Amino acid sequence: MPIPFVKAHACGNDFILVDSRHVPGNVSAFTVAICDRRHGVGADGVEVMYADPQIDARIRLINADGSDAELSGNGTRCVAALLVAERGGSVVAIRTGAGIKVCTLTARSEQSFEFDMAMGQPDVGEPMTIKLASREVTGIPVSMGNPQYVVFVDSFQPGWQAEAAEIEAHHDFKYGTNVELVHAKSKEDIEIRIFERGAGETQSSGTGSCASAVAAIATGRALSPVRVHAPGGSQVVRWEKNEIVLRGPAHIVCRGEFLL
Repeated sequence: MPIPFVKAHACGNDFILVDSRHVPGNVSAFTVAICDRRHGVGADGVEVMYADPQIDARIRLINADGSDAELSGNGTRCVAALLVAERGGSVVAIRTGAGIKVCTLTARSEQSFEFDMAMGQPDVGEPMTIKLASREVTGIPVSMGNPQYVVFVDSFQPGWQAEAAEIEAHHDFKYGTNVELVHAKSKEDIEIRIFERGAGETQSSGTGSCASAVAAIATGRALSPVRVHAPGGSQVVRWEKNEIVLRGPAHIVCRGEFLL
């Protein structure tokens, strides 16, 4: 049977949104097939949407390689955009694998949306050094409901993806980790590159932007609010008293039917 889907992206970090009622039994294999950029639709992951009697929606995030993940800030914002487009309203509460996230609409132009997303309180660890094949790397572990490892750099060297892949799968991280390389341009602006579990290099990351901003603020490299520049676009992170607030866009790209 054809599987209806919606494709959306947030700063180039793209997702397939599918109602749980239409997802086949082997959701992992389905995700790998539909996320394939040559033989499928192409995306960094799938957000499966479930009805929830207590909240606007519950979602399950599956990475492009078929593995489960706790949370995507950008993916959750894409779901919020679809819910607003279909149901109206301006405040959307979504149950994720890392708890309930509330997205508040701040702007809209046709199928482009902007939200403030309450991301919760971060968990910032002490600097951590790991041994790679060619050298040692020191970074800051940050949890945004999912694991992040933030490495500050003076510049982004060619081939950085290979080292980031080694970090992502390093045995010191029991469940793997998302990796951000961060160049602090000023107290107000940082630039990042992202390598995510189950997806590889991505154009943007909501939780990665938050983790990068948090690590920069915690080490005195930046002040809140911080504008985080990724290859796919920019987002703004505010570290308020008990909450990280992420402001960023989401754009609904297309609707279609996928044939397995």
